[in-house]
Parts: sequence; structure tokens; C-alpha cells
Amino acid sequence: MRSFPGWYGIKGVFHRDRARQRAQLKDADAERRDFASRTLVMFVIIALLCCLLIGRMVWLTVFKHDEYRTISEDNRIQMAGVAPPRGRIYDRRGDLLAYNVPVFSVFLVPELAEDVDATLSRIAALVDLSEEEVAAFHTLARQSYPHTPIQVKLHISDQERAIIEVNRHRLRGVQVRPDTVRHYPYGAVMAHAVGSVRRKTEADLRQLDRRRYSQTQFIGKRGVEAFYEHSLHGEPGSRQVEVDAHGREQRELDRNEPQPGHNLTLHLDASLQVAASVALGERRGAVVAIDPRSGGILAMASEPGYDPNLFVTGMDSAFYNELANSPRKPLFNRATNGRYAPGSTFKPVVGLAALAAQVTDWERTIVDNGVFRLPNSTREFRDWSWTTGDAGGQGVVNLHRAIYRSSNVYFYELGSRLPVDALPRFAAQFGYGRDLSIDVADAADGLLPDQEWKMGARGERWYPGDNVNLSIGQGDLLATPLQLATVAAIIANRGRVVRPRLLLHSDADLPEFEAGGEPAEVAGVGPADWQRMVDAMEAVVHRGNQGFRQNGTAWAYIGQDIGYRMAGKSGTAQVVGIAQGEEYDEEELDEFSRKHAWFTAFAPVDDPQIALCVLVENGGSGSSVAGPVAREVIDHYLLPRLASLSSPSTALAVEPGTASES
Repeated sequence: MRSFPGWYGIKGVFHRDRARQRAQLKDADAERRDFASRTLVMFVIIALLCCLLIGRMVWLTVFKHDEYRTISEDNRIQMAGVAPPRGRIYDRRGDLLAYNVPVFSVFLVPELAEDVDATLSRIAALVDLSEEEVAAFHTLARQSYPHTPIQVKLHISDQERAIIEVNRHRLRGVQVRPDTVRHYPYGAVMAHAVGSVRRKTEADLRQLDRRRYSQTQFIGKRGVEAFYEHSLHGEPGSRQVEVDAHGREQRELDRNEPQPGHNLTLHLDASLQVAASVALGERRGAVVAIDPRSGGILAMASEPGYDPNLFVTGMDSAFYNELANSPRKPLFNRATNGRYAPGSTFKPVVGLAALAAQVTDWERTIVDNGVFRLPNSTREFRDWSWTTGDAGGQGVVNLHRAIYRSSNVYFYELGSRLPVDALPRFAAQFGYGRDLSIDVADAADGLLPDQEWKMGARGERWYPGDNVNLSIGQGDLLATPLQLATVAAIIANRGRVVRPRLLLHSDADLPEFEAGGEPAEVAGVGPADWQRMVDAMEAVVHRGNQGFRQNGTAWAYIGQDIGYRMAGKSGTAQVVGIAQGEEYDEEELDEFSRKHAWFTAFAPVDDPQIALCVLVENGGSGSSVAGPVAREVIDHYLLPRLASLSSPSTALAVEPGTASES
């Protein structure tokens, strides 16, 4: 049985309960104090953070306002370059030879694209994008300033433009912008004379002014386009545009217009150039025509040619390789870079050199029996008549007859009597062995051999036989059609040297054009000798109906029914060597081993207005093949002028561009 607690037991229980209650009250007070202290700490921290945020906001909005406003504007507003319009090129009559056509092109700002390669792949899926265009994009991107729009695809169609616009949401950084493309209306006919623009390469970019060319995709690489690149290019402009978060242009805010390139007017006559191309036809060759009064190049045709527009609008590598590897060499400018033995076209210079050296005169004669031998030598140097089955030679010849009958034997004999290096020194005055032109891009120097050259190039001394070969324009002597047209112009001027030039005038002074001083005179030849040489060359064309071996070599082919007086000289240059004692049989040779055909001429004889050179590669006879081409070109140029002069109503008419040349 459980006992009831006593008084003291009850009292103890009571005290324990009170103590427990007091302890519980003390714990609650401590918790409240802890909570209050924590709350205070958090409040202080929050207050400090608020102060920091307010301070930072004040710092950014007040003290750093200008700096961050600029950064913000840079994210929203971009500066873009504007390529300058390229200068136009005209012929002497005002016909356009090269100009710009407005088009639309695709551009990409690499910094705005999330993945450049992926973006290019998306573009390629929408429009025809070649590997060459992708490679060109990467080349330009490596050399361009940041945030510069880089051209991806030039000249897209309206349909392609619409496809790009529809898919703009997937093409971050892609822009379709107005652009211009170079156009050559005469195509292949003017390709080698005017030249062409082509896409910039990394090598070009290392040499060009990055500021001027940051937006330029194409630069002049051939002909006039290359020589006058600095003036045709112009000065770039700039534009300030607003873009959205995807880099898409929203509106143009400001624009600084570019300065267009200078326009050029050339001496070239487009109609004459077309006539030269038509006269050559399908044959490989060149025609260069010069105004002997000014040196202005009237025509500079090289056939076959190529369409320069293809280098602008784009061509695949397979087609380019086909052009580059073609045996007909359409990319090669025969007019300025083709180096060939001039053959008998060199004989007037040899005759003048002999007169200047006083080793002959106009009355001195020799007997041309078709063969020449140096003293104490068994080697035979034959006349050209052997190739026609006539081994008897030209008979008794003087210098006059040696020119119009093109007697090899006469000039062999002259060459053997001329002092060593006398002929090269004299011929250099006509431009042999050097480029006399003022503004013809990359014109070749040819080769004018002498004893110093032979010792340096071959380690051999100059032999008498070298002089003999040189006297008929063979051996190591090489010249371009441009050089031979220049020689014809100098003879037409009776010794006054003119330097060939393409530029007639421009709308500004051009630093590239340097006239090179006043024209010089060929030394050592008097006026009477010049006139008699012109008379002999006139007989090449006009002396006929005189019987066998008496007619000029070109009379039968071009000298009949001619409405003006022309002076000319034919030439047939050997391509492959013929062993001593062997006969030249053209039918047994392949096309590219046959002789080259030359003809140089000027007209009218008493007032020369045009001098030219015609080359037909592997054409054979100069008189029968190249002569008719020369006649056709000169007819085209002279006959309308002569007709206008004979008409009283047009006698005072002045052709555009001729007043400054008289």
C-alpha cells in the first residue's frame, strides 16, 4: 500500500515545479534576445547592401555616365565603311569600256555570328556559294577591321535576295546590301587592253592601304585597270547604322559619302579594236595600232581573248584551269608580252644603221644569187626565195630594192660589214630591248642581243654569224608587237621617237602618268635617208605590174585598189631551227612549229595618222597572211576620215579627242 507524502514532500514537489517554470521563462527571454540581435545584424547587412547598391547606381549613373553611354551606343550603333564607286573608262569617242553595275550582295559581320562556319553553311544552303567564295571570305575576314561586313556572295538574284530575307531570323550577322559589280561591255575584245579587276588576295592585302581598301573586294589586276588602280579606286566613305540584338541593320543614322574614283578616257578606238579582232578571226595573234603624232595607242588586240566579266561574277576552278592550260593561251597578252623574232620587219632598221655607220649608200649594189657565205666559211645563209622553190635569188639589188623585195642576201652582207654592236646600239633608239611605253602595264622588254649579253647569258663570244642572223631579225633578237608598232611610228615620223601611251585625258592629274620628257630623235640619219627609206617601204605595197622579181612583196595581196598610200614591211620569222642543207616544209610541221607572220605599216605616207603591227602566230607568209589583216584595219580607220575630208560639209569636223593630239 502506497503512503501519502508528508508536508515536506509536497513542498519539495512545489519548489521543483517553480524552478522548472523559471528555467523555461529564462530560455524564452534568451531566445527573444537572440532573435532581436540576429534581426539587427541582418538589418544592418541589408542596409549596407542597399547603401552599396545605391552607391554603385550613383557611381554608374553619375560619375561613369559618359563612358557607359558610349559602350551602350556601341552595342546599338555601328560604324560601317562604304566602298567608293570605281572610276569609269572610256574610249576616245566616249564609248564606255568599263563601268559599274548596281547589284545586291550578301555580307556577314563575323563578330555578330554565333558560329561563322555554321552561318556560311546556312547561306550555302540558300544560295549557290562556291568553295572559292568561302575561301575569299575567310581571307578578307583575317585582314579586315572588327565589325566590318565581309562580302560572302557577290551579285545575287532577286529570288536569292528574297530567300535570304525570309530566313534572316536564322542568319545572325548576315546582311543583304546594295553593291556594285564591274562590267566590261566589249568582253573579250577589250580584255587585254583595258584589263580587268579580280578579287583581292592575301598578298594584295599586305601591300594595300587597309583604310582605303577595307570595303573593296576587287582591284585592278590587268591592263589599264591595274596601271591606274590608285586613281580608279577613289576614297572610301562611312555610315553609322543602328542594329538590333541580332546584328540586323534597322536604320541609317549618318553617312559620309565616298569619293568616286577618277574617270579615264583612253586613246583606244573601240570600233578599230573590234575591226582588228574581226580581221584576225580565229587565228592566234595580235594587232597594235598607234597614232604616230601622239604615240596614242588606237588598238591593242590579242587573240584569242577571254571574257573579263567572268573574273568578276565568278568562275569555278575547273573552267579557270581550262583557260590557263589551253594551248591557245587566251589569258596571254600577245600584244605586249609575246616575244618573237621580228624577221624581215627589222630590215629597215638595219638599212638605216648601215647608212648611219656609212658602210653603204642607196646606190651601192650587190648580186643576190640566193646564198651568202662568210669568208673562209662553208655555212650557207639562204634567201627566203628558197622556200618558194626559186633558188636564184633577187639578182642585182641596191638598198631600195632590197627593202621592197626583202633580199636576205643584201642584209646578210650588210650585217657582216657592220662593226660589232653597231647594230644593237642603233636599234636601241627605236625601243628594241626596252619598254618605251608610258602606261602599258607589264609590257615586256623583248631582247636586243649584243656581245656583252651573249657572254653573260651563254659564256660565248660574239661571232660574225651572229651579226648575219641579226641582220634579218633572227637569232636571239626578240620583240613584241607593241615594240614593232612603235618602230613603225618612229619611221613614219622620220626619226621622231614617240612613246606609246593609252591615257588620252582624265578628270584629274594622275600620279601614275609620267610623260618621260620631250620626244627624242634617232641619231645618225638625215632627212633624205628617212624619206628614201619611207619610199622603199611604200614600194613594198604599191610597186606592181613590173614583172617577175620586180614587184613589192605585198603588192599582190594588199596593194591593188587601195585608196591611199601605205608604207609597209612584211616579215616571216622562223620558229624551229632547220638544219644546214634541209628544206623548210610547212606541211610536215605541226601548227605551233610553223613560221610567224608579221606586217608593219603606216599611212597615209605623206601625213601618217596610223602606224601598226600585225602578228599572226604560226601564220606563215607575212605578206599573204598578216598583210591583209593590216590593210583591213587601216581601211577601217582611214577611209571614213579621208571621205569626210573630201566632203565640203564635213571638212571642218573635228573628231573627239583629236584636237589635243595634233
